[in-house]
Amino acid sequence: MPQQAKGKPRHNAVTNLLFNIVIPTLILTKLSNDEALGPSWSIVIALAFPLCFGAWDFFKIRRTNVFSILGFVSILLTGGISLLELDAQYIAIKEASIPGLIGLATLLSLYTPYPLIKTLLFNDEIVDTARVEQALTAHRAHDAFNTALRRATYMLAFSFFLSSALNYLLAKILLVSPPGTPEYSAELGKMTGLSFPVIALPCTLVMMAALFYLMRRVRALTELDLEHIFRLHQD
Repeated sequence: MPQQAKGKPRHNAVTNLLFNIVIPTLILTKLSNDEALGPSWSIVIALAFPLCFGAWDFFKIRRTNVFSILGFVSILLTGGISLLELDAQYIAIKEASIPGLIGLATLLSLYTPYPLIKTLLFNDEIVDTARVEQALTAHRAHDAFNTALRRATYMLAFSFFLSSALNYLLAKILLVSPPGTPEYSAELGKMTGLSFPVIALPCTLVMMAALFYLMRRVRALTELDLEHIFRLHQD
């Protein structure tokens, strides 16, 4: 599994966000007027980005791209709400629901054989999991490690719930014009532009805190140095 990860690396977060969220949202907000693509074609083209990117990623790496699935669902909901000219509160609910559902899934994954935190923070592409497992066994520290995983999972879930709350507040504050108007499209674009400094940055800091806590506990429990925990030297 580690060798497959080395031979077929995943796309970085910037590439995922660009093709699955940023470009489709810009198409919806900037090109949905009648002088450009129009409301229907803008939705079709915006949806094509996460759909095609996810399909290409799957055939290349043979693993589902979660970013593409979320991007497709998010753009589909945004486009549908805008096309139907529903009240802006539905956009606010949609913006809050996706990270909220991810946070809930993160907590529920604790009760499955595949906790989400292992997929996001403690996986073979980032951590030498085989070496860590050997060290945990040698120090009889699996129970303490599972406790650390659970606490880090709570922190990770909190970052998604924080994103959910901030998404909702940002949408409620900015989206004040009637749907289907140029003002509404401009507000949607402004919301997208502010989403990184207002939402992504604080949530990323919480996520990094969870990773820092988990790695600190791994170091204490395994007595391994960071260069032996992380895959810092790859051929």
